[in-house]
Amino acid sequence: MNRVVIIGGGPGGYEAALVAKQLGADVTIIERDGLGGSAVLTDVVPSKALIAVAEAAIDTRGAGAIGVHTGDVSVDLEDVNSRLKKWAASQSADIESTISASGIRVIHGTGKMLSESLVEATATDGSVSQLEADIVLLATGARPRVLDTAIPDGERIFTWEQLYNLTELPEKLIVVGSGVTGAEFAGAYQALGTQVVLVSSRDRVLPGEDEDAAKVIEDVFGQRGMQVLSRSRALAVARTADGVEVELADGTIVTGSHCLLAVGSLPNTEALGLAAAGVEVNENGYIVVDGVSRTNVRGIYAAGDCTGVMLLASVAAMQGRIAMWHALGDAVQPLNLPTVSSNVFTDPEIATVGVSDADVAAGRENAISVMLPLSTNARAKMQGIHEGFVKIFARPDSGVVVGGVVVAPKASELIFSIALAVQHRMTVDDIAQTFTIYPSLSGSIAEAARRLHHTDL
Repeated sequence: MNRVVIIGGGPGGYEAALVAKQLGADVTIIERDGLGGSAVLTDVVPSKALIAVAEAAIDTRGAGAIGVHTGDVSVDLEDVNSRLKKWAASQSADIESTISASGIRVIHGTGKMLSESLVEATATDGSVSQLEADIVLLATGARPRVLDTAIPDGERIFTWEQLYNLTELPEKLIVVGSGVTGAEFAGAYQALGTQVVLVSSRDRVLPGEDEDAAKVIEDVFGQRGMQVLSRSRALAVARTADGVEVELADGTIVTGSHCLLAVGSLPNTEALGLAAAGVEVNENGYIVVDGVSRTNVRGIYAAGDCTGVMLLASVAAMQGRIAMWHALGDAVQPLNLPTVSSNVFTDPEIATVGVSDADVAAGRENAISVMLPLSTNARAKMQGIHEGFVKIFARPDSGVVVGGVVVAPKASELIFSIALAVQHRMTVDDIAQTFTIYPSLSGSIAEAARRLHHTDL
């Protein structure tokens, strides 16, 4: 029986463990904080739950647009955060129950490589054991990056993992960093009733996203009263008697009550004993893997944020599954990144898959596209939706769908039909000739596909 040892119990680790057990292996997971990892305990689950609360506040305040009039909306942040932490803990417990019921051994503690086939586990009670392994999966995730001149204290200066200890809404929150995490939390806290200043070192918010989509979000932020400081690099953050000061590169000082640092992530790879096992990392400390999650050392695989390959829970889980399918001799296909859909949980959401405008502009992809605003959609009118669009990319010769962008409420749900088309190489005519509900937001996806039809296809 193959002995599999997995260091890290986040999505990459626990999904891999279930596959390995299904394929008959003897499986041990070593996890420091709780199964589900930071994705469940301090990142994806609580943050998206907080955003769901913010969406409810937005919907309630905006109900007057469709004739439903409500009174003042207030948010009890202590109650909200208490619920978020309970939900996260409950989800972690559910995962552990599933893992344990499958016969997988769980060691609560930390692990490191002593050699390419020997793992040392240090349990939370201090006991140390050594585990012989035929296959090792490294799935230790990543942590928030901080600045030497902006040290989080969990009281006034926060990483996104620390926000859930707040008991009152910040009066004025300065968010440093306008990537996905910064934009999501900035939008959520603004919706909850906090005055927000978003500090962006780039020309626009969400610099890594579709430019049209990012413009919609930045416009919405401005309409709702958020101050966005573009091309403004933060040098330092300091506590004051009753708040914080953020020093910008041009000498400007921005004052607020609290500050959130959202300036990227660092891989949790320093204490893994990678040198002892001969595992290669890149210049940023991420573990180097191929399409089936192999490292450069035979029998050692890696999955999730510690690899730096699209920092998404869904990708981590798939990397972990692929690793075990490959290691244990099952049928497997390499990770296919162009088919991965992702979502920014702002309001409205931004969902993307496949080819982008940037790919086409740079000559990396040959595609044509159509962008259809949701303002022309009947269901959007009924729901008071004024912003957003559907964009589809297709090959000019065959009409095969190769990408798409949806900016809308619940875009994370709407993108699935486009992702399905990308995955299975469907054409715009395949989408256009499929019935949609009328009225529905998904009708705009079919309409965009119809506009890409031409008689030469």
